[in-house]
Parts: sequence; structure tokens; C-alpha cells
Amino acid sequence: MPAYHSAFNEFEDARQVGNMAILPIKTKIRGPAPAADPQQADIVDETLDLFRANSLFRNFEIKGPADRLLIVLILFVSDCLAKIGTVRTVPGQVEASKMLNTLSVDNFPIPGDANFALNAHYVGPANRADADYLRTYLTQVRQELAARLVERLYADGSGKPSKWWMAFQKRRFMNRSLGS
Repeated sequence: MPAYHSAFNEFEDARQVGNMAILPIKTKIRGPAPAADPQQADIVDETLDLFRANSLFRNFEIKGPADRLLIVLILFVSDCLAKIGTVRTVPGQVEASKMLNTLSVDNFPIPGDANFALNAHYVGPANRADADYLRTYLTQVRQELAARLVERLYADGSGKPSKWWMAFQKRRFMNRSLGS
């Protein structure tokens, strides 16, 4: 059974930096990301929907630039769950939100950097301006993804993260980690 690919691979108006798509997102966080239609699902929704199914796969055939963004975001969700799972006491929703927001804005490697885990599959940005744009775009998307992940983790109102999500904290998509 093949992995699930991004529906945004057919999105033709997307700007690309390197060979990664810059897709619109629904967010109130300031940044360079184009605004998406609030009624439609965006790449962040798609990442959260496909995370658990795709994290079971060790191989992933990249079919377009949106798949490259999806891979980076799935690996970030995996790092977020690992971060929440390593805390001694189970964090509440507010504490988890603060932890993941800090993780999302921490310095991280982008394609083309020497310590980026997936450089074999990505083309780095062409120049410094593109690299800065990609870093700020990914920071904005990571912040939005962290906020929406916390909403899903604590959706039941019990004050504890969902065991159905936390079961994936040790799973590694493609046996990789972003190293956050």
C-alpha cells in the first residue's frame, strides 16, 4: 500500500523555493505565507490528517513540490510529539502550547544547510534572499502547525494529550528526524 501524497501537488500557482512549494495557509500569525481560503483545507490541515497514516511508512515517493513540504511538516509533528512525550509530568494544554511554540521558532536547518537531514531529496534555495524567505515561511507554518496540533491533542477536554496521538511519539516517518 503506498503512502498518502499531498493534494496540493496539482496546485500550479504555488511559488517554489528550491524544489519545495510555498503554499497558502489559514493563519493569524504574521509571516510571508500567502493567505488561504478559510473554508478550504490547507497544507497544515492535510499534514495533521495524513500524519498518523504516513508515519507508518518507511518509504515515500516524492511526486511533487507539495510532497516535499508535507515531509518536512510530518517530521516536525513527529518532533513535537517526541518533545511532549519526554517531559516528566504530562503537560497541560497551555504548557504544551508554550513548549511547541518555542520549538517552532527555534533555529532549524533548511534545505541546503549542511545539517539538514534530507539534503539528498531537496534542492537548496538559489540565493540568500530565497533562503531567508524559506526560513521565515517555514517558521510561520511550524507555528501554525504547533497551534493546531495542540488543539487536536487536547480536543477531548481532559487536560491530557490524546493517547491516540501520543502513540506515534516514537515512530519515525521514513526513519528520519529533523533533529529538533
